[in-house]
Amino acid sequence: MEKLEIASMSSRGQIVIPLDIREHLGLKEGEKFVVVGEDDTVVLKKIAMPSFKNFDKLVQKTRQFAKEKGITAADVERAIKRTRK
Repeated sequence: MEKLEIASMSSRGQIVIPLDIREHLGLKEGEKFVVVGEDDTVVLKKIAMPSFKNFDKLVQKTRQFAKEKGITAADVERAIKRTRK
């Protein structure tokens, strides 16, 4: 079920998410959001921290993929440098 509320922006650009919405979505203090804006639309998307439960498996699969594709550490370093420019 969608909920509709109205919020106002403060002079510092802060917007309070109404209590009913916070409760409905289970939002807690300190939550992080990605903010996207275009034309007259602003979208907030809650960022969920990834689980590190299977992190070792993910790293192992990534290393195997890189090995199969012939990707070297130098390739990764070059890609990082290009991206950071």
